[in-house]
Amino acid sequence: MARDESIARAIRLTRIQHLLHSHPGGLTTRELAKLCGVCMRTIQRDLHSLENELGIPLTQQGDYYGIMEGYVLPPVSLSLYEALAVFISLRLCLRQTDKNNPHIEKALTKISSTLPESLRSQVEKSLEYIHKKPVTPDYTQVFEKVALAWTTRRRMKIAYQSLQSEEVREWLLEPYFVEATGVGYSVYVIGHAVREGKEGLITFKLDRIKSAEVLESNFEPPAGFDIGKLLSGSWGIIWGEEQEVELKFSPAVTRRVKEAHWHMSQVITDLPDGGCILKLKVGSLLEITPWIRSWGPDVEVLAPESLRQEFRVWTSQLHKMYNADT
Repeated sequence: MARDESIARAIRLTRIQHLLHSHPGGLTTRELAKLCGVCMRTIQRDLHSLENELGIPLTQQGDYYGIMEGYVLPPVSLSLYEALAVFISLRLCLRQTDKNNPHIEKALTKISSTLPESLRSQVEKSLEYIHKKPVTPDYTQVFEKVALAWTTRRRMKIAYQSLQSEEVREWLLEPYFVEATGVGYSVYVIGHAVREGKEGLITFKLDRIKSAEVLESNFEPPAGFDIGKLLSGSWGIIWGEEQEVELKFSPAVTRRVKEAHWHMSQVITDLPDGGCILKLKVGSLLEITPWIRSWGPDVEVLAPESLRQEFRVWTSQLHKMYNADT
């Protein structure tokens, strides 16, 4: 089956399930064919696939087909504005996914089936771009193991290679939370982890997990664990002792700076020349530094002094690089 046909079929199977849930009295194959824009023979094959391949418990009373009551959650009814909010979330997910992850594709396909046709068709077109991204079976397996361990609160054994080391180390991990960031299209698992000589609340990037095993033993997150509080001071995924960052922006970009709420701690002060100063407190300078660099000469680091010195060295290196032939 061609890839495009496979996508269309997956979307149609999801839509049939949604339609059957939306009609408690059931629908005939003729009615389903009309609603899905295909022939009755195709619908008959789809119903067979739903029951025999996907294990969906279908019911039949005369010519009317339905789904066994209580099998899955009922369909969600969305207002136009809620549908647009969901569409924006789906688009954001698609743009921040750098791998051909079949689970993301299936999830977005199912969610898109609840949207109006005008929005659903746009999601379907967007899903085609996932197929153009690299296939990474090892990553998908790690994704599945992390999902299983997190949702069932089971411990994991992972083999992990940090960015600073060539050595792959084994960890015993209790996954407390899974978080994604737009920086590097990354997904992380956060939890209590133990290996020889080290223990604590640690973040692991899924791309760097070489293998994962879900264990039979269960765990309970500590009372009072609050991921929102933990990451409240972070720029992305790294937390720690907060440091105050003070940035001076030129008049050319001040309007853009003031358009967005960058961080919950931010304070913006206008300057007489039309520029502004942005102050905020973050738990790590590592993640915010690339963002500061993206503003180029339109930003000056005022504090902390360690970061200001880092930018002095960086600008000096750039100057040598771009003036090497002059």
